[in-house]
Amino acid sequence: MTLEILRSDMLSDVSHGFFTRRGGASSGIFAGLNCGTGSTDQSEVVAINRARVADAMGVDRTALTFVHQVHSADVVTVSAPATGVNTAPPRADGMVTAKPGLALAILTADCQPVLFADAKAGVIGAAHAGWRGALDGVLEATVDAMVAIGAQPGNIRAVIGPTISQRAYEVGPEFFDAFMDEGPENARFFANDNGDRMLFDLPAFGLHRLREAGIGDAEWTRHCTYSDTERFYSYRRSTHACEADYGRLVSVIRL
Repeated sequence: MTLEILRSDMLSDVSHGFFTRRGGASSGIFAGLNCGTGSTDQSEVVAINRARVADAMGVDRTALTFVHQVHSADVVTVSAPATGVNTAPPRADGMVTAKPGLALAILTADCQPVLFADAKAGVIGAAHAGWRGALDGVLEATVDAMVAIGAQPGNIRAVIGPTISQRAYEVGPEFFDAFMDEGPENARFFANDNGDRMLFDLPAFGLHRLREAGIGDAEWTRHCTYSDTERFYSYRRSTHACEADYGRLVSVIRL
């Protein structure tokens, strides 16, 4: 099956793609393009899937650059591909580069994959922004890291790819309190649900933080990972279905 790649006109000046699960070699609960080495899927099959992504992005497999995502606000600047079979990726949730040919890759399964570009400056970025990383500032940190290597905030465009939507993101009072501790204005990202449960709008929060960072423009592709089983993996959906594990989607950008 052919890979399905979602793209945004906002990033049309650079090569990028939000890959769905379609077109991969994985089977069972991972069926499709599972690119997560942290899953219990067969490592050889995940490697095949990643190779297909590299081919689709027009780069060598070694140029497909990942970080060890830890729900942090840490961002690394990448200037060369990782070398060596046993080279561990850095623990971070954002990457930036001005190096042509490097492909920055983010893994998600409900969290926000965010791709950034200042095409004029030749600087790109990618971030994994779940609720914790977004609240702690990973999006702003990615913008700052891009500026540090030559980007201009007003020229940066950012696109949030497939992520969990508000109608599927039920949270409890402790979650709500964490956002209220940061400022009462965050109440706008919550809607009442049953009892003490609330529904959180993760992509709206991400867009707010991006715009507050002063970048040129930002958008969400408006794809919900939870709601579309055929196209997307979802951690929350797999939990509700009592599945043993779940696949990871990949989103990639390169100069």
